[in-house]
Amino acid sequence: MTNEKAVAARLLQVSAVQVRPYEPFTWASGWKSPIYCDNRRVLSHPYERDFMKSELCSVIFEQFPEAESLSGVATAGIAWGAMAADQLKLPYSYVRPKPKEHGMGNQIEGEIVAGQKVLVIEDLISTGKSSLQVCEVLQAAGMEVIGMVAIFSYGFEVAHQAFLDAGIRLVTLTGYAALIEQAIESGKIDATTQASLLNWRENPATWAGI
Repeated sequence: MTNEKAVAARLLQVSAVQVRPYEPFTWASGWKSPIYCDNRRVLSHPYERDFMKSELCSVIFEQFPEAESLSGVATAGIAWGAMAADQLKLPYSYVRPKPKEHGMGNQIEGEIVAGQKVLVIEDLISTGKSSLQVCEVLQAAGMEVIGMVAIFSYGFEVAHQAFLDAGIRLVTLTGYAALIEQAIESGKIDATTQASLLNWRENPATWAGI
């Protein structure tokens, strides 16, 4: 099993996580958020990147040994999926948000085999909507989606329910609770910020900042 706090510590070390309760971020959904997680920053740090790849491969090997191929979610999941597939010597593909508008018009890039057991690799889970759409694309192409592995999840109930409804098993390397705990222990957030982060986590759609 992955060490959630160790993964969270690496994200904090490379400033992949930004906390701004007084100047919240605005998500594409319109939600205001005191925290933003950009796991792509890890790609620029070789040692942290290698650690994350190792953790990702361990989870895949231990919890999804039946996986016959991996498929990354564009764009942030592409690099992680490629690294894991290379390490585990598995076939690899990735899925675009929509079909390409020129050339072959592909939405799935790479060679796929109908009936093959595929594990989806994602960067981050918020509501889970876009991630699950990738699973639907792969299923429509005849592949058997056995689950999804992501680096980080905010742990929203809406995402938990969405994955349950879709019948897709989700495993993440770390999550919101472990991240906040690690940030507190390392002195990166104070009591006021902690309270704000916890309040946001309970009602992200209505949270308006400190």
